[in-house]
Amino acid sequence: MWGMAKSDQRGVALLATLVGVTMLTVAVLDFATSASLSSRIGGNQVNDLRAAYLARSGIQVGLSLLAQDARIVMRRPQPYDALTDIWAVPVPAIPVEGGTVGLRIEDETGKLSLNQLVNPASGALNFPVALIFRALFAQLNIPHELLGALVDWLDRDNVVSPDGAEADYYLALPMPYEPRNGPMPTIGDLRMVRGVTDALFLKLREFVTTAPTTQININTAPPQVIAAVLAARGIDPSLAAIIARARLAQPFTDVGQLAALMPNQQLGVGQLGSVFTTQSVYFSVTGVGTYGGARKVAYAMVGRNGLGPMVLNGWFEN
Repeated sequence: MWGMAKSDQRGVALLATLVGVTMLTVAVLDFATSASLSSRIGGNQVNDLRAAYLARSGIQVGLSLLAQDARIVMRRPQPYDALTDIWAVPVPAIPVEGGTVGLRIEDETGKLSLNQLVNPASGALNFPVALIFRALFAQLNIPHELLGALVDWLDRDNVVSPDGAEADYYLALPMPYEPRNGPMPTIGDLRMVRGVTDALFLKLREFVTTAPTTQININTAPPQVIAAVLAARGIDPSLAAIIARARLAQPFTDVGQLAALMPNQQLGVGQLGSVFTTQSVYFSVTGVGTYGGARKVAYAMVGRNGLGPMVLNGWFEN
């Protein structure tokens, strides 16, 4: 058996919901005490504060679910992370004390790392990763010119790549700013790269990350990401659909199991393992709080090992 029985999965999902409600109750009690100190502030500011606390409560519930899931994963004969795990169960917005709390957890190990486009040691273009991004852009109908702009945003020099943009471009904008010239700390950086519109950002963020991951979880990666990896290695990208169907029946516990789905491909376990993994280290947690017409969104990038989750960075958006 590759995975947990479906009845067990439903039981774990129910347990996750109960844990979430319990944690929300604790978080809201803390929120209510803190918010009462701001009762003299204007109504809109108080609602903003309450919504922000509720969003942070969503983050805390997400961390608790990831911690609980880590213990479940480590008890498996062969640890793996998959879309059947409790962190992946959708959580509807929960009414709390006149407001609502929303929560979403995503596996960032299932996405392509933007920061891997440039070698972190040398600052030079990482050509194999660039090929994967080019294949992904072709699938998503994203202009290939964006690749050059991304590389220039990340690399340390001021030499303009083909279709790229360096400091001269950004400093000439009506509201000028410097390019990063280094790794992106959060996905928000992507909005600042030349050619990235709001619509393009929303499309790309489902497939890319700024987490420092070098392998992709075959159990959680979108089929488009898997197809891009295969295409970049000269493998039929249509196999991605076969992989996605297979993992629904039973999550992969070892990347070597992929070989059975690629009988005509000359790929060894070592080659597969250099690109794919079955375990996840990085997750993003989004908490959404609403109160009296105010809405706040909190984000956290989380690293997780056998001991549980640890917040790497976090930020708010309205």
